Amino acid sequence: MKLFRIVLWIAVLVTASALGFLTYKMTETKEAAVGGPFGVPFTLVSQNGQPITEKALTGRPSAVFFGFTHCPEVCPTTLFEMNGWLAKVDPDNTKLNAFFVTVDPERDTPEILGQYVSNVSARVTGISGPPDKVMEMVKGFRVYAKKVPLDAEKPDGEYTMDHSASVFLLDAEGRFRGTIAYGENTDTAVQKLENLTKS
Repeated sequence: MKLFRIVLWIAVLVTASALGFLTYKMTETKEAAVGGPFGVPFTLVSQNGQPITEKALTGRPSAVFFGFTHCPEVCPTTLFEMNGWLAKVDPDNTKLNAFFVTVDPERDTPEILGQYVSNVSARVTGISGPPDKVMEMVKGFRVYAKKVPLDAEKPDGEYTMDHSASVFLLDAEGRFRGTIAYGENTDTAVQKLENLTKS
């Protein structure tokens, strides 16, 4: 009986050690995964018609919002709020970048997106491009975006877009640092951006 207990305890210790090692390796892998740049590489078009890649999301921390110009409320509100947050946190425009990526590239050409964004903010850069390439970026950033017909009987007619409404916060290395939710308290949003400038 004594020998059985000793063998049992050895088995428990070996199992516990193995589980501990596996947990450590899984955590290490997870940390390595989150430690890299968020999203996917992309080559798209900025609102001024120039090529823009994922490198634009490095060098300085970035606030990135996905929306569309036909959006009735969420997108114009968020764009307006982003402009206000940036004015408070980075009045000299030396610490943060900000981007508005369309989820509706079929209608939002770089020129249209540029007019839309610049009507609200000179601090935010619009990003569009070929629809398939834009949607690769949208999916790569794990953003939900779906075309919704305004008339169910005319699926190819006028439509709106259902989409995620959070602002993504990336550090200067392009790594994910959090989000600002739609409708979040202004002071909280500003604090998150201030923290981002120090990351």
